[in-house]
Amino acid sequence: MRALTSLRRFAARIDAATPPERDRAVDALRAFAILGVVLGHWLVTAIVVDSGSIHVVSPLQHLPAFTPVSWVFQTLAVFFLVGGQVATKSWASAQARGTGYPAWLRARLTRLFRPVLAVLAVWTVTATALLLAGVSFGTVEALVKLVLSPMWFLLVFAALTAATPLVSKLHPLWPLAVVLHVDLIRFALGGPSWLGWLNLPAGWLVPYCLGAMWAREGLRGRMTPWVLLVGGVAATALLITQAGYPASMVGVPGGKISNLNPPTLAAVTFGLAQCGLALLLLGPLGRLLARPAAWAAVALVNLSAMTIFLWHQTSMIAVTALGLLAGEPLLGLHTRPDDLSWILARLAWLPVFATALTVCWLAFRHHEQGRARSRTIRVAGSAGSERLQPVHLRS
Repeated sequence: MRALTSLRRFAARIDAATPPERDRAVDALRAFAILGVVLGHWLVTAIVVDSGSIHVVSPLQHLPAFTPVSWVFQTLAVFFLVGGQVATKSWASAQARGTGYPAWLRARLTRLFRPVLAVLAVWTVTATALLLAGVSFGTVEALVKLVLSPMWFLLVFAALTAATPLVSKLHPLWPLAVVLHVDLIRFALGGPSWLGWLNLPAGWLVPYCLGAMWAREGLRGRMTPWVLLVGGVAATALLITQAGYPASMVGVPGGKISNLNPPTLAAVTFGLAQCGLALLLLGPLGRLLARPAAWAAVALVNLSAMTIFLWHQTSMIAVTALGLLAGEPLLGLHTRPDDLSWILARLAWLPVFATALTVCWLAFRHHEQGRARSRTIRVAGSAGSERLQPVHLRS
């Protein structure tokens, strides 16, 4: 009871210290987007131990019925939607304060990439130690790729952030038209496959520009979210059933087409549906987050969003490696993901992954918060503390 009382007091202090103009629903969308990516990776990535070597495979290869998981947890469009909204408002605020573009961009990119350095340093040492210990290069390469490959979106997000003054007034239909024409040339006219990489910036520009339009109050119509949701779902369904696009919204090893690498028209229309749903949830989320406990959880995730994202694969790898001490492959951890028992076992492993991620968070969260001069709220230094300490809530 004492611990519960302390947690309630802690949540109340976070709630009281939050500026009244803070849009809590936007922070909730960003938190859900990050957590969706984390859970998605944990569910669709399997590290299989076979004859002393490690292979990374996906249950989506063997269990097509598991595909809807990719619809729930591929939430990058929501992240770019929120990113476009926040960056556009931030740039407008910087201009109003007289802050120049170089200083504004430097501040935003520093907060984005500073925690990356810790991951690179740790894995440089880890990979070197594994190679010196005699671990095969293929195994080390698979592990490093597993950790670093999700970071591609940071580079795209950084590029879009840098282009905010140019693209903040761009209508989302323009990049959507680029994606449509690229896919027509690639798939209908037999164009070169490399052309698809034009969709990497164009595809994510669609939700980013939608977020910028949101920041300019250009999405005020009540029907706009419904048009995005219903239109996006209908277009995606037609592309999957009639145009041959894969149903999975993430890449499946061995598949002829990946909806994500690079983004396809189906991934973009699916993202528009997600954006519509996100906009529809703003009201209910705002009411929910008036409760101190709910808001405290969202605020704490936002404080460490990049730390959570950057270390979630390392956490899964650490649990998998420690599981090898059992002496035999563990179901849902080292075994091939080809039946229902693997899915049930993997669900049971998720709390263990989360525990390992908590350890990483405790060790590396300071790399993200640092001394960034972002907009702040003041929260209690600990659940039982009466002293308020400033921490940075990502804006």
